[in-house]
Amino acid sequence: MAARIGLISDTHNLLRTEVMEALSGVEAILHAGDISSEATLDQLRKIAPVYAVRGNADKEWAGDLANYLDFELCGLHIYMTHKKKDLPADLGSFDLVMVGHSHAYSVTRMGKTTIVNPGSCGPRRFHQPITLATAEVLSGLIEITRIDIAHPKPSPKVDANDIAAQIEIVVKEFVRGHSTKKTVEKYGIDTALAEQIVRLYVTHPGVSTEDIMTKMGL
Repeated sequence: MAARIGLISDTHNLLRTEVMEALSGVEAILHAGDISSEATLDQLRKIAPVYAVRGNADKEWAGDLANYLDFELCGLHIYMTHKKKDLPADLGSFDLVMVGHSHAYSVTRMGKTTIVNPGSCGPRRFHQPITLATAEVLSGLIEITRIDIAHPKPSPKVDANDIAAQIEIVVKEFVRGHSTKKTVEKYGIDTALAEQIVRLYVTHPGVSTEDIMTKMGL
């Protein structure tokens, strides 16, 4: 019978409902650090036994957590630490190796060894996806499944009916060297509108907000 293990990291004191649901039914949970509170581990322990290492953001509260773990679970020889650079030089004796820290999901296989960084399922950093993983173990074989948590789009930060305000924001951000894509994501402005504003500003140097509105037929 297959065993299923939850793989998470870098929760930074945030356990999303979707993460808890994704971990439901696992045999154990491995957390590769940057947990930020004992309360997070207590919540996870309500689902399954937790194996956790200390991350660089885990301060005084985490004094009892080890910097690395070398253990047997579900027939696997497992090694965990927070940063990839702290892994042993020889990983050949391990079936599953787990790290975190970078917030970037990755799976690498080296012979019998599977190296996993489940990414971060805590607060979103920059534009990185919110991820975790599960490892399904059957007859010594490991199958890793990536789980992505949808990131809700931010509510518009400017009134969609206030064209003048949107023009001023787009022009200001453009002058600062920010891309149209970044401005759209930051303020919730319609992409086509933002691109039109930038075109008019670029092709008509010195144009005012009122002039842009006029050229747009408003």
